[in-house]
Amino acid sequence: MSAVYEIQMKVAFHDVDPLQIVWHGNYLKYFDVARFGLFAERGIDLYAYMLEKKFAFPVTRTALKHIAPLRAFDAFICRARVTEAQYKIGMAFEIRKLENDMLCTRGTSEQLAVRYPQMEMEFAIPDDIRQALGF
Repeated sequence: MSAVYEIQMKVAFHDVDPLQIVWHGNYLKYFDVARFGLFAERGIDLYAYMLEKKFAFPVTRTALKHIAPLRAFDAFICRARVTEAQYKIGMAFEIRKLENDMLCTRGTSEQLAVRYPQMEMEFAIPDDIRQALGF
């Protein structure tokens, strides 16, 4: 079964723009918090992995669909789900308001495995990472 992780967060005042809604770039920050929570829950430390096994996993693609805005101090749930871990790590994200379960944002990301420090692309995710992510 593929990995899923949820985290409850609250919009900080400094995350909003002059319209008093969350600035669009901060949604990627929220996704990253959920991504690294998922990795940690599965026993994956990408920084240590890079140092020890000489693989890095840069984000190579992201996409977002903004549906309803978050505002200052809104409580929300950010959910990360691994959708693929064979040739790349694919993730799907959702952000929903805590008070009414309203869907605010959906997104996706892709990460590739690259040899470090050469930054040469690999064509498969290492087996230990793939298995930890449920693939």
